[in-house]
Amino acid sequence: MATKTYYFYVLLCADGSFYGGFTDDVKARVATHNAGKGAKYTAQRLPVRLLYHQAFADKHDALSAEWHFKHQTRHRKEVFLEDHQVEWR
Repeated sequence: MATKTYYFYVLLCADGSFYGGFTDDVKARVATHNAGKGAKYTAQRLPVRLLYHQAFADKHDALSAEWHFKHQTRHRKEVFLEDHQVEWR
C-alpha cells in the first residue's frame, strides 16, 4: 500500500502577505489558488507564488505546521522563512 504524503506550504501573495496552507498536491493547489478558486484570502491577492513547502507522512503533522504558521506574527513568519533559506523579498 502506497503511503500518502501531505504538505504544509507558504505562498507569497501579490500584496506581500503570506498565506500558509495544507494539501496533498502542492502543484495543483497553487494552480487552484492562482485560478481564484483557492481560499477567499488568496483570491483577493492574486497572483500568488509558492515560497516553501514541507512534506509530512502524517496528515495531523502537516495540519499542525499550517496552524502554527498561521498563528505567528508577521515578524515570526519572516524569521521562519529566513531560517529555511527562503528568498522572498
